[in-house]
Amino acid sequence: MKPDSTGLVNFIDEEKVWATVNSAANADSSRIMDILDKASELKGLSLEETAVLLQVEDPELNEAVFETARKVKQGIYGNRMVLFAPLYITNECGNRCAYCGFKASNKELQRRTLTAEELQQEVLALENQGHKRLLLVYGEHPKFGADWIAETVRTVYDTVSEKSGEIRRVNINCAPLDTAGFRKLHEVGIGTYQCFQETYHRKTYAELHPGGHKKDILWRLHAMHRAMEAGIDDVGMGTLLGLYDYRFDTIAMLSHAAELESRFGVGPHTLSFPRLEPALNADIAFNPPYPITDGQFKRLVAVLRLSVPYTGLILSTREGRNMRRELLDCGVSQLSAGSRTYPGAYSDPDYDRPDVQQFCIGDNRNLEEVITEIVGHGYVPSWCTACYRAGRTGEDFMNLAKTGFIQKFCHPNALLTFKEYLLDYAHSETRAKGCSFIESELDRISTQLRDSVSDRLNRIEHGERDLYF
Repeated sequence: MKPDSTGLVNFIDEEKVWATVNSAANADSSRIMDILDKASELKGLSLEETAVLLQVEDPELNEAVFETARKVKQGIYGNRMVLFAPLYITNECGNRCAYCGFKASNKELQRRTLTAEELQQEVLALENQGHKRLLLVYGEHPKFGADWIAETVRTVYDTVSEKSGEIRRVNINCAPLDTAGFRKLHEVGIGTYQCFQETYHRKTYAELHPGGHKKDILWRLHAMHRAMEAGIDDVGMGTLLGLYDYRFDTIAMLSHAAELESRFGVGPHTLSFPRLEPALNADIAFNPPYPITDGQFKRLVAVLRLSVPYTGLILSTREGRNMRRELLDCGVSQLSAGSRTYPGAYSDPDYDRPDVQQFCIGDNRNLEEVITEIVGHGYVPSWCTACYRAGRTGEDFMNLAKTGFIQKFCHPNALLTFKEYLLDYAHSETRAKGCSFIESELDRISTQLRDSVSDRLNRIEHGERDLYF
């Protein structure tokens, strides 16, 4: 395709994406089972194979998709579940996205940008719950540049509670920057840069983004290129389900991932797949033009796990408790918990306020309630940040992951971070159940490593913190 006036090329070939989707429809059962056999080898799937599985309707074949996804997820990630929280810094925005409560035309929204002191209070509130990993979220207003964003990152890292409360991993969701801007974020130590394309369908994108810098689809499409050119190894992409046909946007997103892998040797570190939720004065959010059913959504997550087995899949609190529980088994590897979606929310005692939040959330439980449930279902909560701090990111991480590294080190590291949480933040009942669970999990660790893990757990018991392999 020809570049636009800025020299950027739309590498998403819409005709090719639709041809892939349409040619994969109505595959017979033998073709589907062959694809599932291939997926079981943990080597990923082609776009055409992915499109076939996205369109499986037969109940028995659907269950075969879910069962394969469970096995693949267990084989790569084990029973570890990474937890994080979003922290909204500002809801000021210059865009006019038709589905978002933060849009510039929403005059009823109370606008707020946190001061450094207010940001510190939010961080302390999250640290005192036990969080170690945060996703900083910024409205896309042109007055907030890379220098200001970088300063907020420094503030977060520098804010330490009286417990064991330093934040060890700061990820960013902000407007696409130029390469120099991304380099500034890299220099202050951000983890993953996250940016959602929302929809890859150009006509729909233009209709839903009529104003602001975000209306430039190619500038947004090339954001990940600029971030990786600036030295940010880990990037996270996603689509907002409900804006356009989920089959198209899923294949287009995976085409985007393939473009990054071809160009930089590694694809996205994470993928997200939020569904459209109601928001103040965003009529389209109440009536999605392309609604996706629970069944389609669950299958989509399972198919993503099979298509890109070593890529993290993030599930937000947009989904309700039951759906979040179902998706733990068949694909999700990262889970937000105790989320609040407006600036100052974690310090706000009356936090359920639709007049200020970006969208309505479906799971209002606090962090400890989420932890209690996932432990009850056999999952180890993890706040591990060892790989990022040891430089095991980007292509290096993927190469290690494909050799079984995640099972060998990430599971022990998860136990160490869970032990910290139980000692520093959990109520007594949660602590007792959690410590018992950790003891049972030691049997899953190789005999060569078990003594070292036990030693570190004992050191944490006696006051040491931030131990990892």
